[in-house]
Amino acid sequence: MSGAEQQILPEPVSPGPFRTVEVPGAVLAVHRPATGPGAGPTAPVPADGRAPALFVHGLGGSAANWNALMARLGGDLDAEAVDLPGFGESAPPADGDLGLSGHVRAVTGYLEAAGRGPVHLFGNSLGGAVCVRLAALRPDLVRSLTLVSPALPELPPQRSAWPTAMLAVPGVPALLRRLPTGVREPERAADRLLRLVYGDPDSLGPAERAEAVAQYRRRTELPWAAAALVGSARGIVSAYTERGEQALWRQAARVTVPVLLVYGLRDKLVSYRSARRACAAFADSRLLVLPDSGHVAMMEHPDAVARAVKELLGPA
Repeated sequence: MSGAEQQILPEPVSPGPFRTVEVPGAVLAVHRPATGPGAGPTAPVPADGRAPALFVHGLGGSAANWNALMARLGGDLDAEAVDLPGFGESAPPADGDLGLSGHVRAVTGYLEAAGRGPVHLFGNSLGGAVCVRLAALRPDLVRSLTLVSPALPELPPQRSAWPTAMLAVPGVPALLRRLPTGVREPERAADRLLRLVYGDPDSLGPAERAEAVAQYRRRTELPWAAAALVGSARGIVSAYTERGEQALWRQAARVTVPVLLVYGLRDKLVSYRSARRACAAFADSRLLVLPDSGHVAMMEHPDAVARAVKELLGPA
């Protein structure tokens, strides 16, 4: 495509129309809200004074994870969300680099290609780690950070996160593929995933559950899905062990823009105890703790997160 953007018409269970953008080493799917100001995949950047924003999902997620929050911030931000390489509608990177720095390079490449920076940058879990490193290395591209349960080094991880960490262990993914079919069927697998990332998975209605199953089924049908998940999980584990200037906590200390930290007390993957260290690491931080939220507070409690974001942004 040589840098060109191309609109794709998705399958019905896709999070919405999107366009693809070629960046160094990868081709990213970029989503804009389907309704509201500047809606649609190819809509021009609005000239209405709204600041640009970019949303980056977590491990195994997609741009759709941000739909609820983007809808609530549409009057304040010109929002876009990306599918990281190997997730959502984005194919794996050409060089196979699914490590943290590979994802940072892809998102940085998009911001440079789009010319929309500096942006208000949002990240969840893996996406949070991506955003921290990007903000430390390229402060010229970032106005603020909103980090929802960011995957910053937590050693040892809490026990409920061990199964996810085990994806990085050689041989374990192959063992999982040998499980009986019933254990891996979309309905049961999606339910286990919801119980892992939501504080109260039973609060989801039938429509949300059906969409989660459809998304899970669609992802498992992609030939690269398992490899992308395992490669990115290994990338997180590797980033946790990095030292020197590449250490994530050291990079967090280099971030000078305002930071909103969002943690859920029911998070089974990132302990809320990390919030204390995060507040100390970032030079300008504020904290939102949601007692009933799990790992994806922007999906589970989007109104509360949106209010905190608007306070961070301040008067228009």
